[in-house]
Amino acid sequence: MTVGVLLLAAGESRRFGSDKRRARLPHGPRLLTVVVDTVRRTGLPLRVCLRPGEASLAEESGLESGEVLVCTQAAGGMGHTLAEGVAQLPSWAGVLVALADMPGIRVDTFCQAAAALTPERIVVPEFRGRPGHPVGFGRDWFPRLRQSTGDAGARALVQEAGGLCDRLAVTDAGILRDIDYPDDLGGWSTGPA
Repeated sequence: MTVGVLLLAAGESRRFGSDKRRARLPHGPRLLTVVVDTVRRTGLPLRVCLRPGEASLAEESGLESGEVLVCTQAAGGMGHTLAEGVAQLPSWAGVLVALADMPGIRVDTFCQAAAALTPERIVVPEFRGRPGHPVGFGRDWFPRLRQSTGDAGARALVQEAGGLCDRLAVTDAGILRDIDYPDDLGGWSTGPA
């Protein structure tokens, strides 16, 4: 079963104050580059949602043209980006939805979530009972994902899934940590796990 990663990277970084995707972590590389490199190490196919006109960002991040999905409605919020991104996916049996501002998620966490996913299920990783990312959606959920709007992404869909949503216990605190403000960069002085 082919499961790929859809990386949502089309946000405007309002809280950060500048384009956080280009912000450098203390150990050197740019935020988006670190996340892309982590996903590449999983061996899973990758697609990255960007706003129109961001070819230079894609190039800086080492993305290949076939990995970039241009999301023209991204200004409407994460849900719009998710809907557009899922609508452009190849015929994957499932997708792991990941966020570009979470550089600490480990390779094995992506792989565990992908292995746990089936076409009819949703998989949510949890660290010490707290849900995080990447969230996996089997292909049966794609039509609903394509209807996402606003800033909440697929949160309501996960809540509605009930018994079709599996919790996956992981030992990776990185599933909970994102970069919202410049001060958050300081926590990465030893690099991502």
